[in-house]
Amino acid sequence: MTWTFTDDVDVFLAAAGPALAARPAENTLLLTITATLRSEVPQAYGPEPPVMGWWRGADGEVTGTLVRTPPFVPVLGAVPAEALLPLTEAIPLPGVNADRATATALAARWPGHRVDAEHRLYRLGALVPPDPGPVGGARPATAADRALLVGWVRAFGRETGQSGARAEQIVDTYTARGGLTVWETEGVAVSMAGASRRIAGAVRVSAVYTPPEHRGRGYAAAVTAEVSGAARAEGAREVLLFTDLANPTSNGVYRRIGYEAVSDRLLITAAPE
Repeated sequence: MTWTFTDDVDVFLAAAGPALAARPAENTLLLTITATLRSEVPQAYGPEPPVMGWWRGADGEVTGTLVRTPPFVPVLGAVPAEALLPLTEAIPLPGVNADRATATALAARWPGHRVDAEHRLYRLGALVPPDPGPVGGARPATAADRALLVGWVRAFGRETGQSGARAEQIVDTYTARGGLTVWETEGVAVSMAGASRRIAGAVRVSAVYTPPEHRGRGYAAAVTAEVSGAARAEGAREVLLFTDLANPTSNGVYRRIGYEAVSDRLLITAAPE
């Protein structure tokens, strides 16, 4: 039983890819991060090389996975309890993004740790589009929307405590493959939602954002329902999204259009300054 680490995404996926794909919901972050590293550049998230690891149990099967893209904390997929102590002994952990039970177990080893965020993973059940829906309709984002959407991605990052450093890259990459959708009313873009590539049969909706001046009119629910329905129509077996548990409004919106809670994840800093 041991952890193995690499900075080569192809080596990692050759070893751990089947285990990740077998549980696409709980491994959605690792699947999308490694897809980005593979399709763009190894430094997509920063100048430091990524660190990827997998744990093999006594039977030789991969049952634990980790991806770190500095400066961000490691993101853990499914990791058995017996692999946690060996992990802390194998590499330094400045914090963790993991399911609640795993993150709590690791945090018990870090006096003075800080819980930075609590996120809930949702899976789409029966889609219930808003009825009546708001005025307007959905359309794919285009290059003409770039400046506006870059600003929105940065604003989304500020509101959710995330970095906006990759805003241009996110907008350009998503727009190029039709992965960003805008809700427009009377010729004015008022909301957006993004969708990941389909990986292991799953799509994750992300970057749902409505500027403050357009909120409270149902645009976020409408554009999310549009993106979610399109993903399912195009063959996704799982349509997923994360919410911040500190935002009851967004959690309520997603539940109303058919999303069902799956699990919670914690983002923890081990030794905050």
